Amino acid sequence: MKKLYAMIIIFLTFICFAPSVTAADTSHQAGEKSHAQPSEKMDHTDMADKFEHQMVDKQVRAEFQIMSLASMNMKDPDGATHHVMVKLYDNSGNQPIKEAVGKVKVIGPEKSEQLNTLKNYNGILAANFTFNKKVKYGVICLLNINGKKHLFKFWYPHE
Repeated sequence: MKKLYAMIIIFLTFICFAPSVTAADTSHQAGEKSHAQPSEKMDHTDMADKFEHQMVDKQVRAEFQIMSLASMNMKDPDGATHHVMVKLYDNSGNQPIKEAVGKVKVIGPEKSEQLNTLKNYNGILAANFTFNKKVKYGVICLLNINGKKHLFKFWYPHE
């Protein structure tokens, strides 16, 4: 278990200091309508095992990232398949928010639900989930930051 936590911390540290590989804007094919709201940014990178999504709620910007544990060379003792991470920023000053608590609920096929408390790894909140079908999953994240609640909802297209 200690080895798993050490690997997660090393990976998260690498993510924090590695240059961003995402594009500044998401391009869509001609004629395709974007379902993103003005306060959302989606990035479906070329990596099949990586999904990124940004949202803003009450001046808090949340940058979500979902990756398969296999692509991270990690295994979950409970059998989870994916890692959901979120980084938070004060949108007015672009300062990282390191103190937050929250939960993530994933709604899958047939309305099945998974609920996990986010663990704080020095400002990066994360939890593991199981995505075992190639469908769209609903992701709902409720955060408490300085006594204020923030709600983020989006679809994760597990392909």
